[in-house]
Amino acid sequence: MQYRTLGRTGVQVSTLVLGAMNFGKLGHTTQGEATAIVDAALEAGINLIDTADMYSQGESEELVGKAIAGRRDDIVLATKAGMPMGDERNQRGGSRRWLVTELDNSLRRLGVDHVDLYQIHRWDPTTSDEETLSALTDLQRAGKIRYFGSSTFPAYRLVQAEWAAREHHLGRYVTEQPSYSILQRGIEAHVLPVTEQYGLGVLAWSPLASGWLSGAIRAGREITTSRSAILPARFDLSVPANQARLHAVEQLAAVADEAGLTLIQLALGFVTAHPAVTSAIIGPRTIDHLHAQLAAADTVLPADVLDAIDAIVAPGVDLAAAEKFDTPPALLDPALRRR
Repeated sequence: MQYRTLGRTGVQVSTLVLGAMNFGKLGHTTQGEATAIVDAALEAGINLIDTADMYSQGESEELVGKAIAGRRDDIVLATKAGMPMGDERNQRGGSRRWLVTELDNSLRRLGVDHVDLYQIHRWDPTTSDEETLSALTDLQRAGKIRYFGSSTFPAYRLVQAEWAAREHHLGRYVTEQPSYSILQRGIEAHVLPVTEQYGLGVLAWSPLASGWLSGAIRAGREITTSRSAILPARFDLSVPANQARLHAVEQLAAVADEAGLTLIQLALGFVTAHPAVTSAIIGPRTIDHLHAQLAAADTVLPADVLDAIDAIVAPGVDLAAAEKFDTPPALLDPALRRR
């Protein structure tokens, strides 16, 4: 396992991060299975675990909390807030009212008195940067969080938050958690240059592109992954973007074979090769998935392999642009771009 400094915090974290999104109802992962995955990840050298309040509506945090009991100090623990946690209109977003309440809920579910990294799960356009950052700064000063970061923020929102922190003398985001993979490279054109400029650590999620780069999806095979059952439209091969992804996967598989690598090693090695990226978040649903991904822990791709990847999916290109989560609201709602 390799380790890198998380932004400018001085904290050393593994280049592979254990993501717990599949713990609980979403991945049908029991406490015993979750604990076994955590045990194996820690044994392999992973020291950062990432979860969120909304993963299986709090169940993921509960499973993580029980799995790490008695060894909290050995783990860099990260969670997130901001996505809806109920039907009540204020149980979401980046307001002080909600963040103060929900952090206490997360600490209770995790069974800890603080988290190392508290992340805003999505930019909240209804809440000012000053409101969110002031609440996070106060929670940091209270000792409930050590650092705070953002997740899936558009580049311009990262810049705005940096400006707001300086203008109002508040704490600043020290990390960003964007979606990044060989098949979704758009952040190379805008987000990653900003994170490098401001010294943010980058924890990349979905480095296997929702399973497209796991080796389970190949031409001529029926797609039967767990994610395809949840989001079938993203794997419908009548959709041009999905056809493009499958075509790229076949070419990437050939590159991996020639380099003596699995497709998973190629995918994770690509993400961690970018100088702006600190770590890649893996989200195993089973212990076998974990072991297949841990095999990429020390993968370093040579220049010729990276060049071959660039020839298949050009730098800065998203093959499925419609699946982006950081699209400015005005591109999604016509009313916001018309007088």
